[in-house]
Amino acid sequence: MPQPPVLLSTDANGVATVTLNRPEVGNAYNTAMLDGLIDGLTALAKDPAVRCLVIRGAGKHFQAGADIRWLGEVAHYPPAENYAASIATTRAMQLLNEFPKPTIALVHGACFGGGVGIVCCVDVAFATPDSLFGITEIRVGVAPTPISTHMVNAIGLRHTRRYALTGERFDAREAERIGLIHEIVSEAETETKLASVLDAIMLGSPTAITMTKSSFLGANNLLLDDRQVSMLAHEGWTQRHSPEGHEGTTAFREKRTPSWYKQVHPNV
Repeated sequence: MPQPPVLLSTDANGVATVTLNRPEVGNAYNTAMLDGLIDGLTALAKDPAVRCLVIRGAGKHFQAGADIRWLGEVAHYPPAENYAASIATTRAMQLLNEFPKPTIALVHGACFGGGVGIVCCVDVAFATPDSLFGITEIRVGVAPTPISTHMVNAIGLRHTRRYALTGERFDAREAERIGLIHEIVSEAETETKLASVLDAIMLGSPTAITMTKSSFLGANNLLLDDRQVSMLAHEGWTQRHSPEGHEGTTAFREKRTPSWYKQVHPNV
């Protein structure tokens, strides 16, 4: 029996763990993973026994963005189904960003696209020195609209403009410098660091923590309403369904540069 794409567990202390579980494709997300995240986050948010949430990635990588094969399939969906796929992505990020209890991401290996979105949506983020980041959607002709607001909230407009518009990859030190992660932690020390932060959370009043998080998100207009979710999803699916969206995903699968690429040579 294959394992589900999202594993959920809660220990006796109320620490819930969400493990992204498609290690064979770097935990790249598809419909099944998005559905698992939406269902899992919804259930955990309502569970009074849950005190905090930890997100991990199974295998060698944290989360490598969207499954390119799935993107290719979705690009050919009729409009209603294409829009539904974008709604699922936007909704999963919204649920994580607005989760009523503290959230922690433990990043290792690749963290691209939607993986960066996840990191932007949590309250605390640590990464191992080998972690590699990238907001790479534009390289395959799609737009990162489901995570756009969260990127600006997490790393500011200035850094978002650079990395979302160039698709450049960057290392853990740069991720720490721009505020995407809070701290670089060696793999050997990750569990000790996690235990320390969890212990700090446990010292806080659960209701006070929930109120505090709700207050600073709401007061700073960081909560998405239904209209905003709909608009972000609409922008996402229309770009994915565009000629360049088709060309980008096809070029990636065929391991070639897309037709719009023109190599720039330095003036020397």
